[in-house]
Amino acid sequence: VSVGAARSIMILLMAGGLCLAWFGLPETPSATAIIAAYLLLNIAYCLGLKKFAIIDVFIVATGFVLRILAGGMACGIWVSPWLICMTFLLALFLAFAKRRDDVALMESEGVVVRKNIVRYNSAFLNQTLGILAAVTMMSYIMYTVSPEVEARLGSQYIFITSVFVLAGILRYLQVAIVDLRSGSPTKILARDRFIQFTILGWILTFIAIIYL
Repeated sequence: VSVGAARSIMILLMAGGLCLAWFGLPETPSATAIIAAYLLLNIAYCLGLKKFAIIDVFIVATGFVLRILAGGMACGIWVSPWLICMTFLLALFLAFAKRRDDVALMESEGVVVRKNIVRYNSAFLNQTLGILAAVTMMSYIMYTVSPEVEARLGSQYIFITSVFVLAGILRYLQVAIVDLRSGSPTKILARDRFIQFTILGWILTFIAIIYL
């Protein structure tokens, strides 16, 4: 489509999304505010914030959190602080892993995928991924042993699922740092048997703990 047509479609979709949030969701003011914040955040990102290293990744992660909140309101489900924290941390982890792939491409082939990639390097991103992996893992463990979660799920053994979460995170670190192929989380999820096994194990363990 032409630039003019793209702008017109954008305006129509933005207006439609805000109207849907105002008239169609249970918590109208809050839902509309979240949708509007998401739109403004994306516009700001496209207009210039994507040029700033670190800030660009935080904006991407914040967008995932806003989508979680909007989805919760659309379904009338309360979103717990644990889900918000882990969504934000995991999104940061995946986004920085993507930057790690961009840096590998720049170092090996001299291809600059995005302008701000020159403000990253392998050493910085390796440490960043390690920190985020540790914080994400700790947050998940704290979630599994929190009294409110144990009471809601009726079990004190949810922490056992942490084994699969840790294995999945370590595998993703291996893919990002050793294999240098963390450019597409979707492709990794679709093709990596190790990560697929950890997800399946996590689901089955959760089912066994809660229902058996």
